[in-house]
Amino acid sequence: MDLTRCEVVVLGAGVAGLAVARALALQGADVTVLEQADAIREVGAGLQVSPNGAAVLRALGLAAPLADLSLPARAVHLHDGPSGDRVVTMDLARSAGEHGFHLMHRADLIGILAEGARAAGVKLRLLQRIEQVDLSGPVPVLATAQGARIEAPILLGADGLHSRVRAALNGADKAFFTGQVAWRAVIPETPGADPVAEVHMGPGRHLVSYPLRGGRQRNLVAVEERTRWAEESWSLTDDPMELRLAFQGFGPRVTGWLDQVDRVNLWGLFRHPVADRWHSGAAAILGDAAHPTLPFLAQGANMALEDAWVLARMLARLDTPAAAFAAYQAARAPRCRRLIEAANRNARAYHLASPLREVAHAVLRLGGRLAPGLALSRFDWVYRHDVTAG
Repeated sequence: MDLTRCEVVVLGAGVAGLAVARALALQGADVTVLEQADAIREVGAGLQVSPNGAAVLRALGLAAPLADLSLPARAVHLHDGPSGDRVVTMDLARSAGEHGFHLMHRADLIGILAEGARAAGVKLRLLQRIEQVDLSGPVPVLATAQGARIEAPILLGADGLHSRVRAALNGADKAFFTGQVAWRAVIPETPGADPVAEVHMGPGRHLVSYPLRGGRQRNLVAVEERTRWAEESWSLTDDPMELRLAFQGFGPRVTGWLDQVDRVNLWGLFRHPVADRWHSGAAAILGDAAHPTLPFLAQGANMALEDAWVLARMLARLDTPAAAFAAYQAARAPRCRRLIEAANRNARAYHLASPLREVAHAVLRLGGRLAPGLALSRFDWVYRHDVTAG
């Protein structure tokens, strides 16, 4: 397709929406992003951009701001939560390649992508709450809360977990509560903190932590298995004491971090199926709208970046939106399903109880001594995958 003649409407100014907007605008498309918030911002905490995601940012011309606003991750340390003892170290240098692993605040990534989109000519329209998506006609039509009617010659739904475009394509979602909740918080850190990600594992719970923003902040994500249901919302807050009580049996490093938490967000972890239909006519979905994932492999943002690149490339290469969208889903769906399954397995491995936990940790320690790169090499298919190559 000649993208210089294409008008594209993107719903959602998150990672997927802003990345695909810049990718298409760089090829000449007339792109408008509709965002329901009153500003382009991200309320989340930290995230990890692994080499497969960093490759997309580099291809989008955003390698320099990525380097400026992230910390290059050196390793992942797995710890036994109750004792605090280190179980194994995974050296990230082996899998980093030329793109590297990056620890950063989600708001900084959103800022990079928003500025990149604006610089490419993307129009960002705020306070655009979409109430209805109609895909029954020749052109997708959006109805806003203000009563406006917007026609979208090409519509890309990057509107997250509760996507209106996904619902229009697939009907109501059949998500279910996993029996797990996650807290997230950011605490102060001493500049110069070692740029490693730590995973502290215990019975029915684990905590992930790493430094952010030049080591001035530390990101905390703590997950607990429980029967009490929690809302699937990134804006729900909780009493920090609830978090401290859940991890009171962990070692002093973890409890010391949690003592510093004065504000914490809580969200219930729900498992959503990968959408059966990613596209119809001139509409398609990407990112969490297509394939929500649990946060146990740190691939949500990276999958969104990969989606954005592949979708833009298919629109540029193929003759019609329908052909491009079909090729995009065929290219992306198998990989996304595999990544989601791997994340689900990680959750189970982190939460082992005695005596399985001790046995598993002994195996990891032995493997770390005999074959130091083996544990991480299992994920070469994740990190060494480069959608921008070829």
